[in-house]
Amino acid sequence: MDTKPAHRDGRTGVGRTGAERGQGTGPSPVDRGKTGSKHHLICDGRGTPFKVITTAANVNDVTRTLALVDGIPPVAGKPGRPRHRPDAVLGDKGYDSNPNRSVLGGRRILPVISRKGAPNIKDLGKLRCVVEQTFSLLHHFKRLAVRWERRLDLRDTFLSRACSFTCWRRHKKARP
Repeated sequence: MDTKPAHRDGRTGVGRTGAERGQGTGPSPVDRGKTGSKHHLICDGRGTPFKVITTAANVNDVTRTLALVDGIPPVAGKPGRPRHRPDAVLGDKGYDSNPNRSVLGGRRILPVISRKGAPNIKDLGKLRCVVEQTFSLLHHFKRLAVRWERRLDLRDTFLSRACSFTCWRRHKKARP
């Protein structure tokens, strides 16, 4: 007789190790019994994704701010050197920290991020909805809405493919 502990819904292996759950997973801040992962996204003003990072569910957003800004590709098209940095970065309170603000200021990037404990910046929600809409478009791909893969490289491959489809759709819609 097998004596493995069973979960309420019949699943076994509740206490699996991190290697068995997959890379990039961690305890969920909402439901302590489950593990999960989340996406960090940076996009332009129209919602075209530039960089997406998958991390464990318990990783703070503020730790990925500079990795997202560094992941912005050079923008070509106009004569001269291609641009490597945006004019401003919008973010919610999860991305607020004084060290990140000083690094972004040193790079001549204006951080438009609400401070923790302070009222929200007026009309920031209207600008942040572009990012939420991009998340929604990415999660329309059913495989990204729920994580089934244990391997992080497969997950990131599907995520980059979804970003490619999103960029292609936006480019196709923009052309007359």
